Amino acid sequence: MILPNDFKAEYAAIETEVQVKMQEFFAKGWYVLGEEVKAFEQEFALSVGVQHCVGVANGLDALILALKALEIGAGDEVLVPSNTYIASVLAVSHVGATPVFVEPHPLTHNIDPIRIEERITKKTKAILPVHLYGLLCDMPAIMGLAQKHNLYVVEDCAQAHGASYAGKQAGNWGHVNAFSFYPTKNLGAYGDAGAVTTNDAAIAKKIQMLRNYGSEVRYQNEMIGYNSRLDEIQAALLRIKLKHLHNWNTMRRQTAEVFWREFSDKAWIFPVEPQGYYHVYHQFVVQSEQREADILALENMGYKCLIHYPIPPYKSNAYKAQFAGQIFPIADDLARKVFSLPLHGKMWNSL
Repeated sequence: MILPNDFKAEYAAIETEVQVKMQEFFAKGWYVLGEEVKAFEQEFALSVGVQHCVGVANGLDALILALKALEIGAGDEVLVPSNTYIASVLAVSHVGATPVFVEPHPLTHNIDPIRIEERITKKTKAILPVHLYGLLCDMPAIMGLAQKHNLYVVEDCAQAHGASYAGKQAGNWGHVNAFSFYPTKNLGAYGDAGAVTTNDAAIAKKIQMLRNYGSEVRYQNEMIGYNSRLDEIQAALLRIKLKHLHNWNTMRRQTAEVFWREFSDKAWIFPVEPQGYYHVYHQFVVQSEQREADILALENMGYKCLIHYPIPPYKSNAYKAQFAGQIFPIADDLARKVFSLPLHGKMWNSL
């Protein structure tokens, strides 16, 4: 059975590098905000093409701290996609702001710029586009709307490490942007980890303080902060994986081509890659009118599939009371049809 992820095979590819790094790491005896975090922040910033990267504890914290750094809170509205993983919405709620859902384009699955403007009000403070499944949102259009209406843009790049449009990567478009390095991501840690990227030095400095109890100098706390630091050991391991990210994304793209050939006879709606975009296939998501039957048939063929995502956030128990009476038919339709083929597992077992 090919599972959605094959972490053992991935580890085997870098086992020697990891063992050498861990010997060096434990010999240093430094575990929090040391040389490895600084080095990873510099290397990841260079990879994304931004001036600043700040390592944090996880992807949700990255979003929360990004919004906090922009002073978004009670009374503000943030536009979010109606179909996304719930973390994108939770971050807005955690800072006291109100999430306002915007429907996606039914083929890209990403927030639809055409629908964004109609949801903007006097309370709107930011747009939070999520680059779902490894494909960038239409960032030129989104940045244009943000400029027109004087809004911030916070990219959720949790599924788009290395993805780009016209050569400009995810995490280098918005004012401040969030990454997750959860183990299943294209660039995944061995546990929870995250980062914020920006070209604004003042925002970067603020997030550096927010992640560390609101302090820049020990015992001198300038603001009400958090404990959300990227672990030194995770930074050390991410530095190894970052060197392989481009090759692994290439493998993902090659595996996507394998799936297209293998299932070309299926009446599915397949992933799209518009001209100028570089899709990194965090997930290979198709739409099917007979999803359950297809998933069962694929399991009999040796493919274990998952659904990303079966319940739109607005219908979750966490939000259904807040959004009672609102309907988002495109998100509902996608939640009914989508499922993901086991791309990561396949790429380590077929190439």
